[in-house]
Amino acid sequence: MKLPAWTQCVVAAGLLIMMAVLAGGAARRESSTIDEVTHLGAGVSYLQRLDYRMNEEHPPLAKMLAAAPLVVQRVRADYSDVTWTFSEGLFSATLGQWAWGHQVLMRWNDPRSTLLWGRLPMLLLTLALGWALYAFGSRLGGQWGGLLCLACYVSYPAFLAFGPLILTDIAVTLFCVLSIWAFAEMWRTPNRETTLQFGLALAAGLLSKFSSGLLFFGFLGFVLSLRWFPLPGQPQEPESLREWRRVRWNHFWKGILYAALIVYATYFVISWNQPTDSLQRLGSGVLALILRRALMPPWLYLRGLALFVLMSSRPTFILGHAYAHGVWFYFPVLFVLKSTICFLGLLVLAGIAACAAKFRFRGSLQRESVVPTELQFHWRALWIFLAVFVAACMLSRLDLSIRHFTVPIALIIVLLAPLPRVGHEPAQRERAPAALRHLDRHLVVRAADAA
Repeated sequence: MKLPAWTQCVVAAGLLIMMAVLAGGAARRESSTIDEVTHLGAGVSYLQRLDYRMNEEHPPLAKMLAAAPLVVQRVRADYSDVTWTFSEGLFSATLGQWAWGHQVLMRWNDPRSTLLWGRLPMLLLTLALGWALYAFGSRLGGQWGGLLCLACYVSYPAFLAFGPLILTDIAVTLFCVLSIWAFAEMWRTPNRETTLQFGLALAAGLLSKFSSGLLFFGFLGFVLSLRWFPLPGQPQEPESLREWRRVRWNHFWKGILYAALIVYATYFVISWNQPTDSLQRLGSGVLALILRRALMPPWLYLRGLALFVLMSSRPTFILGHAYAHGVWFYFPVLFVLKSTICFLGLLVLAGIAACAAKFRFRGSLQRESVVPTELQFHWRALWIFLAVFVAACMLSRLDLSIRHFTVPIALIIVLLAPLPRVGHEPAQRERAPAALRHLDRHLVVRAADAA
């Protein structure tokens, strides 16, 4: 049964409104988490002071978005306070960011309203992620596939719990999903528009969290998979295939360049008033000062990445046992424990349906009917990137929360989109022979009448 377009939009909007009420209503009553204290204070200083000394171990985008409504309302921050003046060096800033964030949130402003306005952009990002999963799911599995993805998303506990909080996880999930889809779209149809979309999405991902760097492993895996297992649309002639690949690589590197320029410009602006003493080995003359200022963005990004790597091994506790660092089964176990029974049942049903469809229909035409031919690149990309992110999470020594697994969860949700179509296709095939037999009888009757 096909729903009218307006009904589909009303249902999708209703699901997102339900999520906004549940997640936003809970966030209104929750106290601040430890990471929110430093993220909010750091974001305020980025926008007000153009100084990136606080919380370098995370890229700035999510923190800036959270602080934007507060800066517009002229939130108060005392830059003569010892918590700011003390935090000039890297080590002192790593310690001082917690005290600075506490002052901004708890002392100089009303804690309740400050936290509420800071969480509002995060809630909007959460709803944007839901809309993206719905849009991509609708393209992969039709209107019912899109609604299935959205229903799974708005009812998933991790997104309801962590979505409105001032953290980097939902932001990186949104922009990683957008980057993956834009990359597949660019690879299928390389042009200026798709390349620009890819560059913008990738830049936003790189500015959200350092773990977005896993996208580059996914890019490599996707390209290699096309060499080993070609998709429809790839040329067969060696010369044409080389040209086909060359065009796409050119657009890919252009997208990377766009992303690099955006990341550089962002870091350049928000570190404009930050001292360049960390690069004082380059000298103190006029040219040296200009060079130091020009090199601050890549230096800050790489230094933040180094801090992230140094802090990426923490003790882990799961299933009643403590470990000195992360263990490979942490996220698989947590995924099962933190998912609803209905969602896990859907995964089992999807696996059974996929195996049944593969066993019954072994030809390529039947497989194409489940996933449209023009979206085969997107389907391949979703699986490749899911494998990359799951492998990285299982190998990680930083196992703290299910929120670090949100990118794989979002990709799993999108991959459920063809499930309604898998059940619909066999019914269509069973009705088709009956319709043909009826047509044959009709033609025979007409021929007899004519005779």
